Amino acid sequence: MAVPKKRTGHSAQGKRRANWKATVPETTVCSNCGQPVLTHTVCTACGYYKGKPVSLKDKTEDLVKTAKAASKAAVEETKVEEAKAAEAAEVAETVEEKPKKTTKKRTTKAKKAEETSKAETKAKKQETAEEEKSSEE
Repeated sequence: MAVPKKRTGHSAQGKRRANWKATVPETTVCSNCGQPVLTHTVCTACGYYKGKPVSLKDKTEDLVKTAKAASKAAVEETKVEEAKAAEAAEVAETVEEKPKKTTKKRTTKAKKAEETSKAETKAKKQETAEEEKSSEE
């Protein structure tokens, strides 16, 4: 690979780059809408090139508008359906208002204690029932 023997000075570098400059791009006027357009490119405003429609910009805009309108209608329909469902739910809630029971997680000790207390209450009820039967005789 070639390696320069000495560094290029500022003056020589500037002289070399004297002809290396930016140019203004060529523009023309669109034959359809009159907007300035870069040469050999499709007009960004109307989508025409050399007097013929090339871009589907207008068609896509129409499709987008119709799609937006359809989606708005669908959103409105869903809102109406949600409102009806909410009203039905409110009616159902007013008809059936039951207090919610809250359940706690119980440990095995608590379960055993509850079972024994239930068994004791059953035994007491049986005893009272037997006493009533004996007193009736």
